[in-house]
Order: sequence, then C-alpha cells, then structure tokens
Amino acid sequence: MPSERTTTVQKQMSDTNTRGWINGFIGMLIFSGSLPATRVAVLELDPVFLTGARATIAGVLALGLVLFFKEQRPARHQLLSLAIVAMGVVVGFPLLTALALQYVTSAHSIVFLGLLPLATAAFGVLRGGERPRPVFWFFSMMGSLLVVGFAVSQGVSASLKGDVLMLLAILVCGLGYAEGAQLSRTLGGWQVISWALLLSLPVMALLAGLLMPVSFAEVSLPAWMSLAYVSVFSMLIGFVFWYRGLAQGGIAAVGQLQLLQPFFGLALAATLLHERVSLGMLGVTLAVILCVAGAKRFSR
Repeated sequence: MPSERTTTVQKQMSDTNTRGWINGFIGMLIFSGSLPATRVAVLELDPVFLTGARATIAGVLALGLVLFFKEQRPARHQLLSLAIVAMGVVVGFPLLTALALQYVTSAHSIVFLGLLPLATAAFGVLRGGERPRPVFWFFSMMGSLLVVGFAVSQGVSASLKGDVLMLLAILVCGLGYAEGAQLSRTLGGWQVISWALLLSLPVMALLAGLLMPVSFAEVSLPAWMSLAYVSVFSMLIGFVFWYRGLAQGGIAAVGQLQLLQPFFGLALAATLLHERVSLGMLGVTLAVILCVAGAKRFSR
C-alpha cells in the first residue's frame, strides 16, 4: 500500500494538474476573442499602429507586474528565447493577423487557428528533437490540405493576401508558443510574457508614437474597446493563464485546449460581429481540428 507521504504527493500533483487545465482553458477562452476584436479595431485603426499600441499598453502593465513582484531579471542565456517569444506572439502574430483582417473576415481567419496546435507541436518537435510516428505527418498534411482547399473554394484570388498572412501568423505564433512553453519551465509562466513584452517595449512604443493618428475624433467606442481587449486580455492576461496552465498541467496536454479555440472564435464572430458562419466553414474547422488532434496524439 502507498505510504501517506506518497498519497499526499500524488494528491498535490493531481491538484496542480487540475489547476493547469483550468488556467489553460481560461487562457484559451481569452484568446478566442482576439481575432474578432482585432477585426473591429482595424476597421478604424491602422494595423501597424494597432500592433504597436497593444504591445505598448501591455508592456507598461507588464512593467508594473515585474516591479510589484520584484522579479529578478532573466539570465543572459534566456534572452534569445525571450526575443523569439517577443517576435512570435508580441510582434509577429498581432501584426500579421491585423494585416490579414483587412482582407478577410474574422470568421474566415479563425479557421486557420485549427493549424495553431499543429504549428506549436511541429516547433516543439524541432526544439525538443522528438521523432513522431509517420501517422503524425499524415494528419499534418491532411490538416494543411484542408485549409488550402478551403481557401481555394472561397475564391483564393480575392483573399490570397489575407490567407497567406494568416498562415504566416500561425507559423510565428506556433514558434512563440513552443519557445515560451519551454522557457516557462525555468522562468515561470506569467514571467515569460511579461519579460517578452518589456524586451519589445522600446521599439513598439516608438512604432506606436510614429504611426499615431493625427486625430482620434472619428474612432468609435467599439474600436477603443477592441483595442483595450487585445492590449490587456489578448496580449497579457491571456498569456498569464496560458503559460501558467502549460507549466502546471504539461505543455502537450494543456496545449490541446487550443483545439477548442476556433469553435469559440466562430461563435464570437457570429454573435458579436453578425458575420455569416456557413456550414462549410464549420465543417472545415471541425475536420482541421480532428486532424490536429490526431497529429497531437501521435506526436511522440
């Protein structure tokens, strides 16, 4: 029979794992609103300014967190990983999605999120040196073909720029997620995104200042609310829960919660933006998610 000490350790591990799933789920829900909110914001704000502004606002808040908790500076060998995280999730994904949403609807762009867990897993394989089974690559190819086929069926000539930008956004975000998840094991969950934001703060603040509109008089309340959401929630609070969840519950396990993100995102796009979500779009999203689920299952 297990000793009392062993039972206590097992219970603590179980509780930590449960908290990881809860934190990861909250983070995923927050991220689900990012693309609909960005879509609203880019209708009235320049996408490059939006990228700089959201990172600047989140960076100032991150500075407050670091100072309040008196966090030690990252080690020198961690700076490269933080730079990769910053380029992926602070600069790359927000900028590329903001540019893409000038050409496609948020509902259309959310379909591409079905590839995000796969991109994260693929970069995890490259970073961790794992050797997935051949079935992993089968699901990977099927998921990619489904997304490309959907883009062609929708008239690729009309949204080619948006689709290419979304694919690039998924790639850089997957890299940022994988790098951040690995770094969170030693640096801490919320610390990763906070230091990544601070690392990019000088450049992003300068960018926002240079591209600031001459007048904000014509910017509507929904656009301001969308900017606030992507700055405070998508860029900071969501990552606090997400990276904490990855650290507590395991990267591979909690990372699968990303598979639910397209469903919540499509629901938000239909509810808040009154965008049309066709049965075909839902079908492709479901098929892509199933492919990614299969790839994740055979990733080791």
